[in-house]
Amino acid sequence: MPRLFLLACLALAACGADGAPEAPAKSAVTVTGEATVGVVMQ
Repeated sequence: MPRLFLLACLALAACGADGAPEAPAKSAVTVTGEATVGVVMQ
């Protein structure tokens, strides 16, 4: 009986029974600006 319950839970989780997939929440951290990379020869 416990195996059947476990298999049922796995099957429901695999088919999306908890709802449609959602996009991840937006991050509150934003980075803006300009960056350059180079080599300085002296």
